[in-house]
Amino acid sequence: MVITQQAAQSLAALNRPVAAGVWTPREQQNIAHNLRNGRLNQTAYSLYLFIRDIAHNDLVSWIQAQLAAAAEPINPDELARMRNALIDPLRHIYGVSDKVLTMALSILLLAAPKRMRIWREVGGSMIAIDTLVHNFLVRTGILRRFDADHPYGPGCYRAGGCADIIQAVAVRIDASEFNPRFPKAFPRFVQHAIWRYCAENGLDVCNGNRIDDANRCDNIYCQVRRMCDRVALRESVRG
Repeated sequence: MVITQQAAQSLAALNRPVAAGVWTPREQQNIAHNLRNGRLNQTAYSLYLFIRDIAHNDLVSWIQAQLAAAAEPINPDELARMRNALIDPLRHIYGVSDKVLTMALSILLLAAPKRMRIWREVGGSMIAIDTLVHNFLVRTGILRRFDADHPYGPGCYRAGGCADIIQAVAVRIDASEFNPRFPKAFPRFVQHAIWRYCAENGLDVCNGNRIDDANRCDNIYCQVRRMCDRVALRESVRG
């Protein structure tokens, strides 16, 4: 991707949204806002600068161009390349984590029309790891079995982390058996199923409200108990 001088200035200023030389005179007049959360204000301006100078005021075309540039049909890692082609540049936006980027992009891409097949495939391959999903992989012993123990955070998206493990599991599950409109391999669906199993506003089974983090889970009715190692969460964190 070729970055113009103006775009380079904006990228450098994404963490400093009032930087001199980035705004037009008219925009400069509207910078001061009396908002309660300055971080959200900064994120909003960072996103605006990205769309204006990197995406040239056309985010849809930018996404299409990024996906096209990363496409390699004969490469088994094509979807990973396409995901990274979108997420890596967007990491410059102030205050957004990989989880937020993945969730937002996945929703956007999955909502694309049927004719935009690649958008839907890339969106379906995006995995958002929150604390519920990470802690599920810890408590069940899945991370330990893969020798992949790590604290919640950036490690979830590194090679061999939570996202890679869910990706590997997803290719072994035919999601179309649950809904014929789903693709066979649907990592986002698998991740969401784990989240829903754990979340208080989902099935509310595997979470800190139900399980004492200092002890092993004692829920004899859990659907995954027979294959679960019931690792105490605090013990895993200390380890």
